[in-house]
Amino acid sequence: MAKTIQMDQLASEIESILKEYTQDVTEAIGDAVDDTADKILKDVKANAKHFGWSDDYVGGFAKNNQSTKNNRRYVIWNKKHYNLVHLLEKGHALWQGGRTAARPHMFPAERDNVPDYEEAVAKIIKSGGKR
Repeated sequence: MAKTIQMDQLASEIESILKEYTQDVTEAIGDAVDDTADKILKDVKANAKHFGWSDDYVGGFAKNNQSTKNNRRYVIWNKKHYNLVHLLEKGHALWQGGRTAARPHMFPAERDNVPDYEEAVAKIIKSGGKR
């Protein structure tokens, strides 16, 4: 039902509505970031396991929360074997010559999940914070 307000209250009513919209959208987008980070971590582990690497390497992947008050952010990394990830992902030169084949396991997880995140954010903004 429509709400009747006085003309002098219009600005404060618009401000209140926009503040509520912003809070709802911010919260829903934060939830989408959490969900996407979880999906990417799961896919990275599945991709690494697909290549037959040790459970120690696969189990080393973790989600590191680097969020601030106004910015939700996660970094997916390997806490045990961080120095191997780039070498395995991109391939590397061998000491006796030649190169190892690249075994991408992080990039495909990001590539496959980011478009879904972007779609979710667009829906959240259009719906005012509803998922």
